[in-house]
Amino acid sequence: MPDERPMKKTASNGCYKVRGHIWIDGNEGTFLGAGRVALLESIRETGSITRAAKKLGMSYRKAWELVESMNGQSIEPIVKASTGGKGGGGALLTKAGERAIEAFRLIDEAFGRFREREAEKFLRSR
Repeated sequence: MPDERPMKKTASNGCYKVRGHIWIDGNEGTFLGAGRVALLESIRETGSITRAAKKLGMSYRKAWELVESMNGQSIEPIVKASTGGKGGGGALLTKAGERAIEAFRLIDEAFGRFREREAEKFLRSR
């Protein structure tokens, strides 16, 4: 039986907030999510998995595992990494990586609009 008690108001907007997140799954589990996209954007910005991980407060090992997971589930590599040498190593976001970020952002924005519409309908019906 649904709870018929009135909803409590919050200081921010006068009603509850409806939250949710999007993940895109592949054959091996999560392919893209907000955290993975943040990592990709940080790699694009810094040119390095190490620097991207540090910027996000993530271990290099975790960042490398996420990159390997995304690359392994994608038809084309998302990130191309080069090993160190005289100039040091680096990482480059590929065109497939750019398309993945763009697709995720579009889906996430559409989900946000859906979430807001449904929350408004629900809250109006109370």
